[in-house]
Amino acid sequence: MAEPALSETDIDATDLAVRLRAVTKVYDTGITALGPLDLDVAKGEFVSLLGPSGCGKSTALRLIAGLAAPSGGRVEVSHRASKADGRHPIGFVFQEPTLMPWASVRENVRLPLKLAHVTDDDAGRRIDQALAQVGLAEFAGAYPRELSGGMKMRVSLARALVTDPDILLLDEPFAALDEITRFRLNNDLLDLWRALHKTIIFVTHSVFESVYLSQRVIVMTARPGRIFSEFGIMTSEPRGEEFRTSAEYAAHCREVSAALAPSYSGQRT
Repeated sequence: MAEPALSETDIDATDLAVRLRAVTKVYDTGITALGPLDLDVAKGEFVSLLGPSGCGKSTALRLIAGLAAPSGGRVEVSHRASKADGRHPIGFVFQEPTLMPWASVRENVRLPLKLAHVTDDDAGRRIDQALAQVGLAEFAGAYPRELSGGMKMRVSLARALVTDPDILLLDEPFAALDEITRFRLNNDLLDLWRALHKTIIFVTHSVFESVYLSQRVIVMTARPGRIFSEFGIMTSEPRGEEFRTSAEYAAHCREVSAALAPSYSGQRT
């Protein structure tokens, strides 16, 4: 029988934000989507999960978030329990913004606070702060139909930030955006990470995006997803366009790319 994800765990006193041990996920159809997977993510770390479609990257995020239960193994997340003031330890940004089309930007960001019965005064202050953090303070009264794709994703990010999470989980949030918008949002996400000191686990199919953003890139095998290899991207901070066009960046991208092809078969080279 699967062990449930823990609400308060013994990793709270350590430097780990997330710990997965022998985690598997088998769906009702009998398909094994994930595992066994072992993964440690340090508090304040920026980690990207990279791998072929269907390898369980998004499944791993859902297990960490508590949106699904593992079929086996242990999922431990520090400070998982929700707080009475509407703050939550985990913020989740999906690939699609999933905004309510009839609600303004402000009301879309307010939603998790409304569900937590946060007072209007406290909610208003936190919404203003979250919108300012993502550069949308002037668009609080706008509606989703009036926003570009990149702005809609900023709203989704603000909605995740408004609960003041310790951990941000992002599931290919920029995949549908044009390259220019994607580059800008990559830079803005790095700025937020530096300023807010959140733990970020980021799912992407892009080698270039994973290397640019992350301190560590985890390459996963084809289904059932396991860790095939990992790469530390330890470069000088803050990163910016100079790093994106550097020989160091290109070398990291080549190294990670070289691991992708054998990861499809799970055979190391």
